[in-house]
Amino acid sequence: MTSHFLAIFGNPVAHSKSPLIHNYFFKKMGTQLGVKGCYTRYQLENGEEIKEKFLQLGLTGANVTIPFKREAFLYADRVEGIAQKMGVVNTLVRRGDEVVGYNTDAPGFLEAVKEFKFENVLLIGAGGSAKALSWVLENVEVVNRSSGRLDYFKKRGIPAYSWEEFTPKSYDLVVNTTSAGLTDNSLPLPEPMAREVLKRAKYLVDIIYGKETPIMQLAKEMGLQVKGGEEMLIYQGVLAMEHFLNRPLPREKVASLYREILRG
Repeated sequence: MTSHFLAIFGNPVAHSKSPLIHNYFFKKMGTQLGVKGCYTRYQLENGEEIKEKFLQLGLTGANVTIPFKREAFLYADRVEGIAQKMGVVNTLVRRGDEVVGYNTDAPGFLEAVKEFKFENVLLIGAGGSAKALSWVLENVEVVNRSSGRLDYFKKRGIPAYSWEEFTPKSYDLVVNTTSAGLTDNSLPLPEPMAREVLKRAKYLVDIIYGKETPIMQLAKEMGLQVKGGEEMLIYQGVLAMEHFLNRPLPREKVASLYREILRG
């Protein structure tokens, strides 16, 4: 039976549910897979020390959350997969003498929406999550309150607009990547604009998890199929565990375990 010593790096990190879901995985599936593991939180103060702390703690793998995903990319010995294009890493794994970086955020989102049938997408917001999703989604447009962060998308040929410049079109999938509604009752767009966007859409995903946000409530009222960020959290965790164990897993079975503990 192989042992895995895992953690999540972030600041703050006390709120993270990653230890909850991953320790539950080891409890429920570890024996049948021939693995055992322990997963904890580590509040990192200096992102430049991420690889040093990883090795000092004797970790075999780690997740990385805000604000250290860029540092994880820079200080990993090697970066693989979509993370090479994105320039951010949310999963570190010990492979021999190397610390290797991956990103499971964007692929986890695709797993979470795999039953949706869509051809074009509107991303609301222009932060890190929008940047990540823009690498794995096609026919994407971006709208953000201000124009300050839009150059990242424009340089890659992605249509991107401030609120003042934006004329809503028809989008199958609308994704809120902002924090609007997390701690208040705000919408990520002015209400008339939000209604104009949603009236022609099929699906709304809000990456916030743990509550039904105002944009989710509005989308439901308007007849859209709606998902919160819980599914993205679940599937990025499943994909991270595949990297930690260096093997494919029965994804739906693992996802159902994570749902069980999150909702229980």
